[in-house]
Amino acid sequence: MGKKAKTLWISHPIFLQHQPGNHHPESPQRIQAISEELKKQGIWKHLQTAEAPEIDDATLALVHPRKYLRFLESVRPQPGKISRIDDDTVMNHNTLEAARHAAGAVIKAVDMVVKNRAFHAFCAIRPPGHHAKSDNAGGFCFLNNIAIGAMHAIAHYRLKRIAIIDFDVHFGDGTAEIFKDDPRVLFLNCFENDLFPFVAPQKGKNRQVVHTPFPSQTDSTAFRSVIKNIWLPKLAEFKPELVLLSAGFDAHKQDETGRLNLHEADYAWLTHKIIQTASSCKGRIVSVLEGGYTLESLAKSSAAHIYVLACMGKPDCAVIYDKLLKQTDKKIFKLQT
Repeated sequence: MGKKAKTLWISHPIFLQHQPGNHHPESPQRIQAISEELKKQGIWKHLQTAEAPEIDDATLALVHPRKYLRFLESVRPQPGKISRIDDDTVMNHNTLEAARHAAGAVIKAVDMVVKNRAFHAFCAIRPPGHHAKSDNAGGFCFLNNIAIGAMHAIAHYRLKRIAIIDFDVHFGDGTAEIFKDDPRVLFLNCFENDLFPFVAPQKGKNRQVVHTPFPSQTDSTAFRSVIKNIWLPKLAEFKPELVLLSAGFDAHKQDETGRLNLHEADYAWLTHKIIQTASSCKGRIVSVLEGGYTLESLAKSSAAHIYVLACMGKPDCAVIYDKLLKQTDKKIFKLQT
């Protein structure tokens, strides 16, 4: 694949200090669970690591108006206190600093893959970002990390074709709002019907926005069929110079926040298909952590995803599961004939 550098893992200790509450699903343990699973499976040694910098105001302003940024500063609570933007979106004293480093992680990852200092990257960050609109927080999100990364690539490197692929179980309404009229961005967005944020996708001027809703209980076979028939042809036609992944792992069948029935092997399969189809980007793929709230399935799904990003081949979970799917398909075919 012409690999010139190791796949990048980028994170920061400040992410563990964003504390939305003891029973909040978006917990600091999420990042710890992923890193521990990577070490357990022997993936960690195949990665290079970096610490996320804090983003500057000028880069933030590419997506979020200064009035909105001033609002976030104004509601920052004192140490030991919390501030609620809404019922789900909770800020403690360290949240804004964590959010600024989260956006900074994506900027650094984009810089490194564009300059061939990393071959693919995974941003292990929190708080997540794909529900953050240009001037509104929500859904655990304050700054739209993926949108900031895309706009940085456009402004700094003059890239003209960026693919954003959102496979979180929840509709990425913030990213959709920001790029609804931007033809430089292909936005492939899948989500479960009748789930937060409970809004219908709005059509803009950008024909490159593809919303793909899934009904409750969608399984691996149905998911893969839609990806092959709808997403991959679009991605191949677009020929992206950079691919940004809103990597949510909450469509896993064990995750308590969604009702889809995906397996960790599906994330390995999807990652492989994206890399294969978007060969035009030449290793410029940056994956950004979004959802995934049941720690066991989050860890296993992220590990399967990063295993493929790190060019290690096909993880064992995918080898076993794909054989099972083929056996099931054969049985169904025999019954139908």
